[in-house]
Amino acid sequence: MLKETLRLYLVTNRYQDSLETFLKKVEQACQSGVTMVQLREKHLTTNQYYELAKKVKQTTDTYQVPLIIDDRLDVCLAVDAAGLHIGDDELPVSVARQVLGTEKILGVTAKTVKRALEAEESGADYLGTGAIFPTTTKENAPITLISTLKDICQTVNIPVVAIGGLTCENIHQLSGTDIAGIAVVRDLMQARDIEKRTQEFLTKLDQIIP
Repeated sequence: MLKETLRLYLVTNRYQDSLETFLKKVEQACQSGVTMVQLREKHLTTNQYYELAKKVKQTTDTYQVPLIIDDRLDVCLAVDAAGLHIGDDELPVSVARQVLGTEKILGVTAKTVKRALEAEESGADYLGTGAIFPTTTKENAPITLISTLKDICQTVNIPVVAIGGLTCENIHQLSGTDIAGIAVVRDLMQARDIEKRTQEFLTKLDQIIP
């Protein structure tokens, strides 16, 4: 079921890591219990993105973790990823759904109740909402109030994932919002011990998400 798959959602960032180190981190996260992986790359050529996605998918397939491709519908289809995530300034949701078909997962960023309802109606399977807290991953990202996150969760009928500056130390603030899960970038990709950090997140999430 999709809701359970969204519980601890790793969004990648390579920072200054070598390819080998990056792939090892993704593997450690999959091994340790992350439930979904989104490959996010903003500065690669299409061919580079495709080659990287193939390598990441080998890992996610090994651990039976769904792979979501950020932004790039062509790369998603080319590597047969589990799905696609699109933001506000990409393809219209209805067009992405039409091209993807009904078998693949479609995630959409939604920062307002209006956008959330539009995305749901146009074929989104889940929503990503944030940034909940200030984040260095996406600088200048506007903050989404926790009250807005809660309103979105209670308005739509599809699962909602919180994203943006989330750490083991602050996610307790999301208790009672009805989120399906959280998406984490830096606090996993730059963790000293990814396995330990993943387990800490999963333990905290058990207290937050029924």
